[in-house]
Amino acid sequence: MAQDTFDLRSDESNALLTAGLARSLSDTPDHALVELVLRNEERAFEALMRRYNRRLFRVARSVLRDESAAEDAVQEAYIRAFTHLDRYQPTGSFGAWLTRIALNEALMLRRRTRTDTVSLEDVDESVLVARGVSLEPAIATDGIDSAHARRLLEQAIDALPENFRTVFVLRVVEQLSINETAACLDLNSATVKTRLHRAQRRLRADLSRRLQREELNVFDFDGARCDRIVTAVLTRVRTNSPVARPP
Repeated sequence: MAQDTFDLRSDESNALLTAGLARSLSDTPDHALVELVLRNEERAFEALMRRYNRRLFRVARSVLRDESAAEDAVQEAYIRAFTHLDRYQPTGSFGAWLTRIALNEALMLRRRTRTDTVSLEDVDESVLVARGVSLEPAIATDGIDSAHARRLLEQAIDALPENFRTVFVLRVVEQLSINETAACLDLNSATVKTRLHRAQRRLRADLSRRLQREELNVFDFDGARCDRIVTAVLTRVRTNSPVARPP
């Protein structure tokens, strides 16, 4: 990979290194962090993980619908990204590139572990009834507590067909733009808009209004989960050869 691939001046990169990363890594652009990771700066890799952990967890969970499996997929995605980081070409968003890796890892994990034969495209609103989830009475109740409302929302999202669910999670839950969502899923913007519209239409009208009024905080990604993924990935990275810049 060429020295100037990330359009990062060497003096800027060196300044970050020699200053001991005095400037907060949380404010450092993705391309600069990638450059530092390629120089074997572990703290930069940790900063990237903490920046994208929640998004990757949510997109993986949108495929797997299982929190433990989603964590596994995210860890594998980081390992794959780390071992191929020297191949990354900044033609688009680094976050989109990373999200596609996580999505692929989740899909591969599901193919390895899936035992049922029901197509997710066949799942519709009737699944909510079959599972004993009655959204309309719950949402219409003024006294509903937030924890219960969140559980109902998560169940409703989980019941969406996968193509709709993944778009909904990235666009509404993660609040990415239409273009960012399209880049993450390798779709065109029109398809994202169509799937989002159909996803919202499948959710109950009362639930949809609640989603629009309230800040979303579903599929919570707490500090303990974030720390667990970072620790597990760094442990695995330290046992392997560091990423080296090709000559």
